[in-house]
Amino acid sequence: MTVREVEHEITIEAPAAEVYRLIADVESWPLIFPPSVLVERVEHTGNSANSGNEERIRIWATANGTAKNWTSRRVLDPEALRITFRQEVSAPPVAAMGGTWIAEALEPGRTRLRLLHDYRAVDDDPAGLEWIDQAVDRNSRSELAALKTNVELATGAPDLMLSFEDSVEINGSAKDVYDFINEANLWKDRLPHVAKVDLTEETPGLQVLRMDTLTKDGSSHTTESVRVCFPHHRIVYKQTTLPALMALHTGRWTLVEDDRGVTTATSQHTVIVNTENIHAILGESAGVPEARTFLRNALGTNSRATLGHAKTYAEAKAQP
Repeated sequence: MTVREVEHEITIEAPAAEVYRLIADVESWPLIFPPSVLVERVEHTGNSANSGNEERIRIWATANGTAKNWTSRRVLDPEALRITFRQEVSAPPVAAMGGTWIAEALEPGRTRLRLLHDYRAVDDDPAGLEWIDQAVDRNSRSELAALKTNVELATGAPDLMLSFEDSVEINGSAKDVYDFINEANLWKDRLPHVAKVDLTEETPGLQVLRMDTLTKDGSSHTTESVRVCFPHHRIVYKQTTLPALMALHTGRWTLVEDDRGVTTATSQHTVIVNTENIHAILGESAGVPEARTFLRNALGTNSRATLGHAKTYAEAKAQP
């Protein structure tokens, strides 16, 4: 049986306690780590992620461009700034995987972060082990680099992050609204701002959506998202191929049906502005405020359009 042990590390210009806090807060991982799409705490024994107790988490993420999900157990030690993890249910070709995050204070405002992994492949398959080697190396490097960037941004440029939502009331069932949003393979025929769409769903409820979206001036941009679907009340997604003005984009569709049969449908977005492309897209005089306004309007317009068409679809379905 071949068990591989590997280690990656990075130096972060931030206090070790702050680095530990962000790693402990798993529900924020999609905002920090590129591969993470959704992370949920299934159970935990303490009152917070920093309690020093055990917790069980479920992770949806990409690995070598493929969407995967698994369940892990973690033990948090805030005094030692150390978090150990072990996958409870792994996704093939992984047979078993675990590891440790260790935050070491080099100076009061500087941290050495180490990420250790140990793993083995299903049936000790060499090809499977090579796939895991590549996925662990790629994800570890991207996770550490992203963590460094986001920790340092959080202390220096918090105005780069923007979160907002739009809602609409629909006289129809949450199921029908959900079906409209879930069936993104039909959006080219259902939504005027969608020029092309490609949807794959190898695992039920775990989708990869590639789409060409039209802008007001008639041009288009291509995005790719991983979507995690929970019938019939929620779809969470993260863009893995982004428009040039965004460094990150996560979102969710939330559907709540009341006892009258009226559904409140909400589209939520969280984005981080890509400052390197502001001038090229918005002009030399534009800055972060203009980029925030542009993104709020562009994303909100498309979301409200989708919600409007979903409303028409669901209310037509509700007619006797």
